[in-house]
Formats: sequence, C-alpha cells, structure tokens
Amino acid sequence: MTKRANSSEKAIALEAKYGAHNYHPLPVVLTKGEGVYVYDVEGRKYFDFLSAYSAVNQGHSHPRILNALISQSERLTLTSRAFYNDVLGPYEKMATETFKFDKLLPMNTGAEAVETALKIARRWGYQKKGIAAGMAKIAVCENNFHGRTTTIISFSTDQTAKSEFGPFTEGFEVIPYDDINALEQLLSSDPTIAGFLVEPIQGEAGVYVPSDQYLKQAKALCEKYEVLFIADEVQTGIARTGKLLATCGNCSCSDRHCSGEPEVKPDILVLGKALSGGTYPVSAVLANDAIMEVITPGSHGSTFGGNPVAAAVAMEALSVIKDEKLAENAFKLGELFRSELQDLVASNPLVNAIRGKGLLNAILINDTEESDTAWNICLALKENGLIAKPTHGNIIRFAPPLVISKEELLECTGIIKSTINAFAAVEAK
Repeated sequence: MTKRANSSEKAIALEAKYGAHNYHPLPVVLTKGEGVYVYDVEGRKYFDFLSAYSAVNQGHSHPRILNALISQSERLTLTSRAFYNDVLGPYEKMATETFKFDKLLPMNTGAEAVETALKIARRWGYQKKGIAAGMAKIAVCENNFHGRTTTIISFSTDQTAKSEFGPFTEGFEVIPYDDINALEQLLSSDPTIAGFLVEPIQGEAGVYVPSDQYLKQAKALCEKYEVLFIADEVQTGIARTGKLLATCGNCSCSDRHCSGEPEVKPDILVLGKALSGGTYPVSAVLANDAIMEVITPGSHGSTFGGNPVAAAVAMEALSVIKDEKLAENAFKLGELFRSELQDLVASNPLVNAIRGKGLLNAILINDTEESDTAWNICLALKENGLIAKPTHGNIIRFAPPLVISKEELLECTGIIKSTINAFAAVEAK
C-alpha cells in the first residue's frame, strides 16, 4: 500500500527536506483529480486552471485513457527498441495520419523531443542543404521556453534557467519573437542556418500571441532560404488553442470553411504533454520522409521511447480529443473566457490586459516582474477554489482542462473577477 502524507503541512515539509528545491509550488497538496477538478489531502476541491502546463487537456483521470494504460500495462510495458512491439506501429500510423506527416520518432518528454528535432535539423542541414561540417546553426527566439536540458538552456534568454550552468552549447542565433524583419535579416545573411525553432504561442513567456501573419510569413521565409521550420507545440498542441495545432490558424474545427489542413505546415512538428492526456510521459517528433530519413539506426534513440504503454495511451488520448470535440470546445469557451474577463481590463487598475487563444490565456497584472502581486492573487484564488500559477512575476496563466463545460467556465470567471476585484479593493486601502 502506498504511503501518503496525511496533511498538507506534512507533505510540504517532506518535500522540503528530501526533495531538490527546483520548483516553487503554490502551497496546495493535491491527492486526487477528476475532470476539471483536483482535491487536496484535506478534501478541499479546486478548479484546475493550469492543467499540468497543458498536459491534462483531456481532464484528470479520463476513464478511457486510464483503461488504455491499465490494459496495456497488464499485457506488456517495455521491450526497448531492440525488438518490435505490436502497439507502436498502429500508434505511428494513427499519429502521422492525424497530423499529416510521413514519419514519427517517439520520445518521452517535451525537452527530449526538442533535442531530437535539433539533431534532425542539423543532420538534414549537412546531408541535404550542404552546410559545412560542424557549422549548422539553429535560429531561435528571445523569451523562448523549450525545456531545461543543457543544450536548450544554452539558447534561453531566461537568466534564472541558465545561471551557473555553463559552458553552453554553441550554434544558436537568437532573434526577437514576432519580428519577421529580424528573421529575414538573419536567414538572408547566414546560409549556415539549418532550422528555425519557434513556439506558435510563447506559453511560459506569458501566453504571448504573435501577430496574425507572423507564422505564415516565417514559414515562407524558411522555404525561401532553405531552412526547416520547426514548431514546438508541446504546450500549444492537441486542441489547447481551439485547433488540433496552434499552427492551424484562427478558425474553429467546426467552422464549415475548415479544410483540416494546417495554415502553416511545419517541416518538423514537436509534440508532448497532452499527447498522453497527462497520464504517462509521451512525446513525438513528426516530419516527412525527405527530412526524417536522415535518422538511421544508432543515430538516435531512447530505451523508453515508443514503449507499448506510451503508444496505447497516446492513441486513446488522441481519440478522446476527436470524439469529445475538445478543439471545438476550447475555441468556443476561449472566446467566452476572454469576453467575460475583458471588463476587468477596463474597470480594475490591477489588470492591464488579457490575451490568449482557445483555452490558453493570461492576464497581465499591473505591477513589475519582481513583484509578488500575481503570486498573492493566485493564493487568493486558491482560497476561493481555483488554482493557477504566475509566470514572469506579473502574469497569471489560465489553462483549464478542455473538458470544462460552459457552466463551469462561467463559475470560474466569476471566481477570478470577484477575487481580483476584492484584492484590488484591499490594495487600494
């Protein structure tokens, strides 16, 4: 029988004593999740408005995904890729047909998938573009978040993530996000750029949504200068922004004009998080044959990547997204969420703006990044039954599971508005 801490105070104390202090969690100790709700060890119920950084798009403890996990776990869990298994092929077929690519390379975590995409792009640069050995570079954006491995933090502009972890990996050029002129200047002047790695929406940076034509123009520039367009959709993918992928554009999946084709087709697509519904670590890199064929036996791999449990869980997680029309729900309720909170911008001096797409949204608090205002608002939200987390000090991200109903969403916008208004009233005294 699993031993559990029987109080929040005890659980927090145990982590403080025995765990590395690499996170600063909100002081809530969760023990159960169901749909849009989570419960703490004292039995208090909360709306989850973080969804494990958009991993739990299908809701907590989705019965279909759990059944897939249990059923496959009872049959076969791991073989490594030294042998074939009877689940990986069907998963690869389903995923490539869903996202319209020729090939899938399975990994476990988002950071692993990004590292994989970088390796593919560099090898493609040498073998297909003809870049001189050891010279291939990747263009990236300021304020990016692609993970925290040594290579990835090498091109991060977040000093907290990279301080005292050098020396760093070379071969990256950092340009401003949502600046098409900066991208063209770099690509036109440097033929050693093999790939452009970009988040369609910068989530960790505070749900920064680029201008409408940015991604389309960036892809066109990549084609012009023979550079691979690499979309990191670990957070934005799997219906979070109201489409299956954020690169699909602005219409909803139920729009009669929707062709099912992405508005911007990446050369390399990076997925993770909700690819398993948050039930199991699953990530993937997708590309067409002309790109993926640069990966050969022994050039890349993972003991757990493509394991039978991961494959079974991912197939069911993708089926749930489609069957329950979660992209459509995210699109519709995202519009409602931003509409309901817009009056805070006009009436509450604490709120500068609300931005987002689908059910990936953020409010910008009228204070500095060094302030604790957003953190204290999140503490107040917790006391009122909703948990969320600040990012960059003065931004609060709101990303509920996509199974949320209209009635639940309206209850949550009521909690957010009343909490922030009460907080502002106290601050004004």
